Amino acid sequence: MSSAVPLAGSAFDRAAHRRSDAEWLANAWAGARVVLVSPKSVAPTARREDGAPHLVYRTPESVPVDATRRFLGVVEGVPYFTVVAEPDAADEWLSLREIGPRAEDLEASLLASAIGLEQWHQRHTHCPRCGAPTVESQAGWTRTCTVDSSEHFPRTDPAVIMLVHDGGDRALLGRGHQWGEGRFSTLAGFVEPGESLEAAVAREVFEEVGIAVRNVRYLASQPWPFPASLMIGFIAELDGDPSVNLDPTEMAEAAWFTRDEISRARDWTDDEVAAVEGTRLQAIPPHLSISRYLIDTWLEG
Repeated sequence: MSSAVPLAGSAFDRAAHRRSDAEWLANAWAGARVVLVSPKSVAPTARREDGAPHLVYRTPESVPVDATRRFLGVVEGVPYFTVVAEPDAADEWLSLREIGPRAEDLEASLLASAIGLEQWHQRHTHCPRCGAPTVESQAGWTRTCTVDSSEHFPRTDPAVIMLVHDGGDRALLGRGHQWGEGRFSTLAGFVEPGESLEAAVAREVFEEVGIAVRNVRYLASQPWPFPASLMIGFIAELDGDPSVNLDPTEMAEAAWFTRDEISRARDWTDDEVAAVEGTRLQAIPPHLSISRYLIDTWLEG
């Protein structure tokens, strides 16, 4: 089991105090490394000797001169910026889902931030207060209304994700309607206004499968820029009746599975081999997801 959640490493100094310093940003750009992303949230990559993809950093001279640049942060004195551009044929362009599982902490952190920023900018081109167009400010970390000068910041939607177990050998997994047969994951849902994280865990589990939980315990969190979530991971224990009463709108199916069943599905997932025909649980999430981290943590006891 990985000791850290993918995408969650604090691998660079965001240096937020520099975002309003135009002179410093101009000087920093001259010696920057550039993380290129496309409007469709893919980035240029190359392959290491083991076949794993890794980010290809560009130089300021190699990107369009009129491209909008956003300051990401500093690593060992080197400034990093992100620029949005259309894919070219020079490299292989991959998504964060494809790069993330085998990326180093720095690459994953930079790319998650770059993609999160780009997706936010795409969705917030107008002021929510008056409807006027907004423009980028603070080195890409805010948008300012062109009429009322109000500032708007990147939003992050908190969501809880939880591994529910019965205190013994079984864990509860569910399958969404958009997933293929046999693929199960942990339950999850967004936090509502005025709600604590622990209350959100209990509510979401009860709404989706009709089960009460206790001993809700925080484990880890993960930024999930698809497009703008912060996944907050918990372990929770069954409280009372284990009968599943499924909400058919929320879930396609849900069931209790033993450690042996989940371990077998993990092996099939990791080895990318076909599951035994007729087996209900055939796959669990890949390593990029915090759902997998929660499952692995429970499997390891």
